[in-house]
Amino acid sequence: MRAVLLTGHGGPEKLEHRDEVVTPEPGPGQLLVRVGAGALNNTDIWTREGAYGLPGDPTALAGWRGPISFPRIQGGDVAGVVESVGSGVPSECVGRRVLVDPAEYRDEGPHAPPVGLLGSEYDGGFAEYVLVADRQAHDVTDSPLSDEELAALPIAYGTAMGMLERAGVASGERILVTGASGGVGLAVVQLAAARGAEVLAITSGGKEAEVRAAGANRVALRDAADLTDRVWEFAPEGLDAVADVVGGPQLARLLPLLRDDGRCVVAGAIAQAVIEFDLRRLYLHNLSLIGSSMHTRTHFAELVAAARSGRPRPRVAERYSLDEIHSAQRRFREGDYVGKIVVVP
Repeated sequence: MRAVLLTGHGGPEKLEHRDEVVTPEPGPGQLLVRVGAGALNNTDIWTREGAYGLPGDPTALAGWRGPISFPRIQGGDVAGVVESVGSGVPSECVGRRVLVDPAEYRDEGPHAPPVGLLGSEYDGGFAEYVLVADRQAHDVTDSPLSDEELAALPIAYGTAMGMLERAGVASGERILVTGASGGVGLAVVQLAAARGAEVLAITSGGKEAEVRAAGANRVALRDAADLTDRVWEFAPEGLDAVADVVGGPQLARLLPLLRDDGRCVVAGAIAQAVIEFDLRRLYLHNLSLIGSSMHTRTHFAELVAAARSGRPRPRVAERYSLDEIHSAQRRFREGDYVGKIVVVP
């Protein structure tokens, strides 16, 4: 089969497109999925670069859960069709259209956190075929979404769902979303609006219309000098929640904008990973600072239900083929687009 292999941590040269990679065979309890589409995420870039660090050594080369083995086929987002099954899997699964949960969980509980990821701890979807456990493949045969739209869901929308659930964002609450034009940020906007929250979205210039179309009640530019004033106009008594996918020094500016008992949920550190902020703003106002890594089984089940209904409909920004993976990752890093970049075998 054709696939893109990550041969080590480093630059784009560590990604190699090959035409004769051995197609895996499903073992007991496994499915072989013919990939219809995959999508790019920050984790693909950071895993390639080894940018996750280790406890006590933030500059160490590592994947998101620590050291990974090479070569590795990246790609955590997969939508496709079941090609074949291993023992213990019903034969009627063959031909079924599926959305793949990319997470390996700590235990069998519905709220267990992820401890492994498709495309990181085991081979993913930047290939013609991918091997997954039966329980990871969810039937979306009747979904009105295209394979490309479906592939935009698992990591970005799963992460967004996890953020909103862990922060307990409810209808009528006012939430600020950073990085609102990116994959996760736009997903947070859509999902928060769908549950009845009022959304103030922070984005860069030229993307305001698309972010409003996703459900934002108001949009502010990330570099605006009057950003704090805009927040107070939106939420005079303080924000109920902040969903931050950017990180960096901006986080210290956002915490004081929360009302007492407000929540700040963080799922990214694109701007900067190691920061300083005033702890007094945290404890004097009983704020909750929440780390959120992807989703749980329960969260993903909600996402699958949304996929079957066709709402929300992800925005696909651009499409690339497997042999264009370098161009796709370069374009991903440029960031001057709204939505998701997908890869089609």
